[in-house]
Amino acid sequence: MAWDEWEQLKAQAAEKNSTAMQLNRVPDEDPGAAPPGGDLKVDQQDLAAVGDSAFKLFDQLGKHGRDAWSISQTAAKDLSTQGFALGGALDHVQDRWEKQLKTLLDACAHISNHMDFTQGAHAGDEYYIYGVVSSIATLDDGFTERTQR
Repeated sequence: MAWDEWEQLKAQAAEKNSTAMQLNRVPDEDPGAAPPGGDLKVDQQDLAAVGDSAFKLFDQLGKHGRDAWSISQTAAKDLSTQGFALGGALDHVQDRWEKQLKTLLDACAHISNHMDFTQGAHAGDEYYIYGVVSSIATLDDGFTERTQR
């Protein structure tokens, strides 16, 4: 095999590999970087804001989500009585709206309640950690007193 032929084969192989499928991936971590998952933080204000927004949405949907219910039901009944197929369709749409509204209300209540629970759980954790750390400091002080005598 001549040198020119070898170079030509290498160039052809490189062309074939350049069009090969390649999967994207996360680049290797810098050894000095923070550990994975170490930069996600949430504070009580964030949790309170999410819970508050969910509660407000729940409240407003509960008050206004059924404003058109009685009018829609009346219109559906009148249209059906007069022989219009639109009456049944309007009734179907109103039924679907009610089911979706209940689902959304349940989701908002769940989110709001969960945020309240999470705030309480985190506050309890903070209290526990403070107690453990402060007892360690007290224990250290006891050892320090012994060494100074």
